[in-house]
Amino acid sequence: MDLSEKALKELATQSLALITDYFTQVAKNPLFEYTSASEFADRFNSELSLEGESLEKLMADCRSIFEATRHTGHPRFLGYIGSVSTPVGAFADLIASSLNPNVNSWRGAPAATELEKIVVAWLGSLIGYGENSQGFLTSGGSMANLNALVMAHRVQSPEQVSEIGFWNLTPTMIYAGERAHFSISKAADIMGLGRNCVRTVSSDANFRLDISNLRQCIETDLGKGLRPFCVVANAGSTSTGTVDSLTEIASVAEEYNLWFHIDGAYGAPAALDPRKCFLFEGIERADSVAIDAHKWLFTPIDCGCLLFRNYDQIRDSLSFGIGEYLKLHEETEAESFAFWDYSIELSRRFRALKIWMLLRYYGVERIRAAICENNALAEYFAECVNTAKDFELLAPVELSICCFRYVPSSLAAKFAVADETQRETLNAELNQLNAKILYAIQRNGKAYLSNTTISGKYALRVCLVNFRTTRADIDQVLDLVREEFFNLNYSGSSIINN
Repeated sequence: MDLSEKALKELATQSLALITDYFTQVAKNPLFEYTSASEFADRFNSELSLEGESLEKLMADCRSIFEATRHTGHPRFLGYIGSVSTPVGAFADLIASSLNPNVNSWRGAPAATELEKIVVAWLGSLIGYGENSQGFLTSGGSMANLNALVMAHRVQSPEQVSEIGFWNLTPTMIYAGERAHFSISKAADIMGLGRNCVRTVSSDANFRLDISNLRQCIETDLGKGLRPFCVVANAGSTSTGTVDSLTEIASVAEEYNLWFHIDGAYGAPAALDPRKCFLFEGIERADSVAIDAHKWLFTPIDCGCLLFRNYDQIRDSLSFGIGEYLKLHEETEAESFAFWDYSIELSRRFRALKIWMLLRYYGVERIRAAICENNALAEYFAECVNTAKDFELLAPVELSICCFRYVPSSLAAKFAVADETQRETLNAELNQLNAKILYAIQRNGKAYLSNTTISGKYALRVCLVNFRTTRADIDQVLDLVREEFFNLNYSGSSIINN
């Protein structure tokens, strides 16, 4: 199945042309091609080739795939905390896939293992966790959170739990805020603890985990004979971008001897912003931290990371007898290192190369500047919303997420004089209106927003983790919201006239 030199060069030439065209045109092309799922299926449905097809046909079909994709690299893709790939990261992935090592141990992939250790230390240093951070790369934040909770549970549990399971053991409890990512509850489910073992802690007025309620939940569970073992904090929630009070939570975790995990999958890189770094004070006290390089560090998917302390303690809790074919016979401790002693995965991609190349090519200052600009754009977005008569800001902007809704100007005065029952009716209609506006925007190909719910209000959600986004894009998004409102022909509806 090797190719001739001529065929290989032709494959490389046409692939490079496809990739180059994409990166040069991504900001100019429609963000999303709206059509039906059945149309997509029909477009790409073909019989499996027995004899192979021409390179020209394959490249033509690849271009169709590009056209039928939601483009996260577009400057007005603001809906999710999605990866905005860089050319450097894309080509690094090509190099890594060409080499194709299985990075499960030093023996299996010496260079890749060493690079992963270096990259992990760099990531820990960037977010203030420590220059000598330890950990490993994962598929993303959900896998990092799952692995962290497995670690926490094993370290905090009796030694025999890994052998006999949870038989006759006191139920163990996890504490997380209302805005915690759903992967926390999903991890508890996967681990067999059950989702009910995740105690939801209420939020304060600023959408941060409420410290007094955290203590109350822990004390209540202790009084019931339950065993608290972990508290999870947000370093940038996915819904509002809020950073919990990490120092206060760390103190509570130490007081009750709980594992302290921080989900910084989205927000942790904001520690590079001098104006925001105070929010992350206390991150160095966490037992583990999740961070996604494929979110706000502009690295292609998949590339998450789990940082943690005390390799030896974790290895002793998680490692077990492996297959004879994997037994290591190395002479030094470094050469006996294996990721399977810590990670859930055995087969592991060479994820480190794209971060290693990206950080070296761009340098920390260019990445810092991009993150600072995203935060500044979110603040600008909030200012525009606050100064407009037909928009309402629904949550404080702390990092680069802005939650707002469209409120027709004729409704503003009605809210001021409405009683509670009338407000509920108005909110219900506004929720329906903003949901329809979002649906229309997502399908017009000019911008892409998402939604969340804040205090019962349907919020339009803008996530700024895109180095291509400018103030002009922000202005255009606000105009698009107004445009879709009028396109929906709401001028004669009860929401305006009654």
